[in-house]
Amino acid sequence: MLRIDRATYDAIVAHAREDHPDEACGVVAGPEGSDRPERFIPMLNAARSPTFYEFDSGDLLKLYRDMDDRDEVPVVIYHSHTATEAYPSRTDISYASEPEAHYVLVSTRHHEAQTGVADDEVEFRSFRIVDGEVREEEVEIVESYLFGHSPTTVVYD
Repeated sequence: MLRIDRATYDAIVAHAREDHPDEACGVVAGPEGSDRPERFIPMLNAARSPTFYEFDSGDLLKLYRDMDDRDEVPVVIYHSHTATEAYPSRTDISYASEPEAHYVLVSTRHHEAQTGVADDEVEFRSFRIVDGEVREEEVEIVESYLFGHSPTTVVYD
């Protein structure tokens, strides 16, 4: 099961809607061994495509060095689908290289402006992808992990 705080959930959904009609992508890092997504890191879709996402190799290298310095791992790797359901494509499956990560997909095919409200309907799903096998998992949204905690956003230029 993916347990994610409301602020991070809202940030992922907002990023997906903001980048629509192109696919959005990013990572939520967390302390190694914790399985707790804490640090929201929106990334640039280098492909700038409505049907494909690609992390910029330089940005990805910076991200992994930064996570290594902080003793973090990619707990969530997310991207959006702009015209289809939130389910991993064959390409998504072939590129899934982090067996411990939660692969989150958000569908923006019914693109609306609402974000961060309890009644906001959005297709937000999480999967484990290991050796080409896809397994959907439950998503639990918690208000916060710690009182007063909110995610830190990191933007790489």
